[in-house]
Amino acid sequence: MPAPHAPGPTALDERFATPPEERGWTLAYLPAWSSYTAAAAAARTGPDGLHLTIPADHPVWCPGDHVPPLRVSAAQSGSWSGPVGSTRGQQPFRAGQTVHEEQPARWACTPVAGRVEVTCRATIGPGSMFSAWLVGVEDVPERSGELCVVEVFGDTLGTDEDGMPTAALGSGVHPFRDPDLREEFAAPRTAVDVAARHTYAVTWRPGRAVFEVDGVVTRSLAQGPGYPLQLMLGVFDFPDRPHGPGAPAVPELVVERVRVTPG
Repeated sequence: MPAPHAPGPTALDERFATPPEERGWTLAYLPAWSSYTAAAAAARTGPDGLHLTIPADHPVWCPGDHVPPLRVSAAQSGSWSGPVGSTRGQQPFRAGQTVHEEQPARWACTPVAGRVEVTCRATIGPGSMFSAWLVGVEDVPERSGELCVVEVFGDTLGTDEDGMPTAALGSGVHPFRDPDLREEFAAPRTAVDVAARHTYAVTWRPGRAVFEVDGVVTRSLAQGPGYPLQLMLGVFDFPDRPHGPGAPAVPELVVERVRVTPG
């Protein structure tokens, strides 16, 4: 079966020097399940890229509905939904979830295969995390698989015997509603300082996905989705989790560059 036509561009070189909404990005996290305003990111752009932050007064996302409670600032390269009251939306987090605010289709980049590189740095602590992932645009529910490019929880940050920074560096595949994919995710202890600039990447096509950090292959998987994907970039904070005395006052993800090369 041939790959479906992507709804938006399949190539991108984004440095976030100016507000990316004018180029089709959505600076709100899955806004159909709440509203664009309620899910809006705390964000700014400039010469060093896109800053996504969670200030002290940032609201809880989908309060009373999503468990556990979380706060999030995110950017996504695609967004759409069905009408209010329908179940047509992206990444629902429970069965039967319905749209609270219809979202117009916005497409900054939706590759079908190729390579995605995310150059970023993060300031997180025990109660926060950051992630970059590709996920199906869900024009149909089965096209929902995820390629997690990077995911790090702040409570996994540590040091090795030489005092060098380490983290449980997550990457892999989550199938969600895609029957052709299988769960294959891991977060091995890795020598990496996530507060420093790194380029996290995945190269994929149907049936294969190769993950890298700074050009070094970290894992290869014999599976991969074959439909349009959108990129999600986010920093998360979990109010109910212990944060500890060393936690940052404002968790932050700074994305310097996103490069998408179709293949």
